[in-house]
Amino acid sequence: MSPIPDDLSALKDDMVAFIEGHGMKRFHGFVDHEEVQSITWKGENPESWKDFVELAKAAESPFVTMDSWSLKREELDEMIERLGNAEFTNDEDIEDARWLRTYIGKTGFVQLGFAHQGVVLVYEASTEWYDHYQRLNELSEDFGGIPIDEPDQDDEP
Repeated sequence: MSPIPDDLSALKDDMVAFIEGHGMKRFHGFVDHEEVQSITWKGENPESWKDFVELAKAAESPFVTMDSWSLKREELDEMIERLGNAEFTNDEDIEDARWLRTYIGKTGFVQLGFAHQGVVLVYEASTEWYDHYQRLNELSEDFGGIPIDEPDQDDEP
């Protein structure tokens, strides 16, 4: 059994209480690894996020960033539609996407971060289904109705 549950809502609530219990503030925002220099926390223990928050406190960070993501029906339905319209999607991918309906309303991702000496340190936790959703979503966006090998209008004689 995975140490990470299928719904991270309770973890998120625990994080909020723990951060506030340390007298720190939360800045609601997502740290995009492609936009800022960041280092990802590699704690082995499912409770290592507490060590991360305590490190932020020890580094005298006045706040931590916090973000979470929950699966919304509309987002899933749009992805299923894109997969259904894509030329290179197989039926298994569409069935996998439909299977994700089980997780509608559940939290699949949480992220904490704090800045220190020009770098943002980041803690992330995600569920297996969230990672699967991300893969299918990227697939649907990459091939969602875009013909790959058709010539451009500029290529025509």
